[in-house]
Amino acid sequence: MIEKNKKYGILGLARSGIAAAYKLKELGVIPFLSELRPETKIPNAENLKKDFPCEFGGHTDRLLDCNCLIVSPGIPLNTSILQKARERKIELISEIELGYQIKANDSKIIAVTGSNGKSTTVSLIYHILKSLGKKSILAGNIGDPFCGYSIEKPGLDYIVLEISSFQLDLIDTFKPNVAVLLNITPDHINRYNTFEDYALSKVNIFKNQTATDTAVLFMDSPEIMLYTKNIKASKLYFSSHQIETAYAYPVDNYIQLGPTTKVPLSNLEIRGPHNYANAMAAMLAVYALYPEPAKIAEAITGFKPLPHRLEFVGSVNGISFYNDSKATNTDSVRSALHSFDKPIRIIMGGSDKGESYSTLTSDMQKIVKKAYLTGDTSEKMYQTWNGIIPLECISDFEDCVTKAYNDSLPGDIIVLSPACASFDKFKNYEERGEFFKLVVNRIIKENEKK
Repeated sequence: MIEKNKKYGILGLARSGIAAAYKLKELGVIPFLSELRPETKIPNAENLKKDFPCEFGGHTDRLLDCNCLIVSPGIPLNTSILQKARERKIELISEIELGYQIKANDSKIIAVTGSNGKSTTVSLIYHILKSLGKKSILAGNIGDPFCGYSIEKPGLDYIVLEISSFQLDLIDTFKPNVAVLLNITPDHINRYNTFEDYALSKVNIFKNQTATDTAVLFMDSPEIMLYTKNIKASKLYFSSHQIETAYAYPVDNYIQLGPTTKVPLSNLEIRGPHNYANAMAAMLAVYALYPEPAKIAEAITGFKPLPHRLEFVGSVNGISFYNDSKATNTDSVRSALHSFDKPIRIIMGGSDKGESYSTLTSDMQKIVKKAYLTGDTSEKMYQTWNGIIPLECISDFEDCVTKAYNDSLPGDIIVLSPACASFDKFKNYEERGEFFKLVVNRIIKENEKK
């Protein structure tokens, strides 16, 4: 419920900030908008200035006249204007929290967080619900923001949300009916003081749940088992091993869902143990609200893998290419390494997120034929694996892909799985992945047998 007499301010005019601004306007409140970037860097600045009071090029004390600040997820929480706001006891919330406060009571929320696999899992959940005939939306960190939909109007069955730790840092009353925690591995170390701070940020998704809500948890993760011991929600576990207390786990060539339902892996078009874990989490999330395991098992078939996540791009002369540009941390790369049963050539590197790449060494020794290193982290990676596996540093990204192909023999597999963010050379991981596919398609066209 929006308080009409409350003054709202919005920090950051990316997707979620703009969606929050227009949702508040729809509900009869005109917020004050503040953006660090100059006006010339905001594509829709002219329209925003017509619709709202705005400031660009920095956050000023005008924000301190507000009662509530909606903070975009990319803004560091230790920035000076937020420290001043805390001193004045101004309410700080995320766009996710705002969406929860205004949504209609009849819709149920399934929220997913974790270091890796969020987008695939929420897309699987959405696919299952749509296949079951449920009226649903997919929002949050994927697609449109939570506030970009008419969530205040009744009629939605389910809201499926992908949520990052940044968005969870500033929730207050947000309470999903089902909350999924896929994994907790080192990521965004440059944002949090310690790994524990990062883990507790993820676990924040459960803080308002009660015994009538459900937590879907990966029981193979010691971190998850440690940090969720005292949550109040009812728990449903999934595992990559056959464990009696897990409600979903793989056996031979199928996933066991509950006591009687078997889901053949051949029904899934996604590959790798990490994606089977994502599928188990998705099915359990739906099961918590719709306990029909056989129907859920049928509904999951036909799901297509998302782009940039071990996406098969094509092959030429017996050499195959996979685009895993979304692998922006070491745990994602480990999942990719475990998804192949023969040696691969891997393209790695990008902008540094503060991780230790040595955690990948033993897995890379088992499966990597050669690593091609590029981007800002290439020297750091070279120092990590020099003398352990074959390496080559190539500064130009396109040359790196071409060299991997030129070194390959029929039967080889080339995988882009960077273990890094993309910001040294690309706008985001999507742009990096699309460029990789462009280069691969050129290689295929130039080398396919006439």
